[in-house]
Amino acid sequence: QVQLVESGGGLVQAGGSLRLSCAGSGRTFSSSVVGWFRQAPGKDRQFVANINWSGTTTYYVDSVKGRFTISRDSAKNTVYLQMNNLQPEDAAVYYCAVDKTFRSGRITSPLEYDYWGQGTQVTVSS
Repeated sequence: QVQLVESGGGLVQAGGSLRLSCAGSGRTFSSSVVGWFRQAPGKDRQFVANINWSGTTTYYVDSVKGRFTISRDSAKNTVYLQMNNLQPEDAAVYYCAVDKTFRSGRITSPLEYDYWGQGTQVTVSS
């Protein structure tokens, strides 16, 4: 079983930055792909980025490339999402998730992930 706790959300002006954290428990977390998703009101949950178990491979949705960076600190069992130059369209609840099947690659469907955190709200004012 994996437990995930997100933190770091908040209110920021357009152009500002936030760093989200996803703290995980269990050996599965340290060996698995971790993804970040977001969900705005009335919209489907959207893939944002994912990172492989070693932190050497990352993937992003096109709309955040060059602005967001996903990374992981294995010693702290934590995955981060650094978000720069935030825009109103980035506002959503952000979730981290774990794919327990030890795959690699760009895994974008929420259905491919097995464990989810509770989410953290990101609000961007224009």
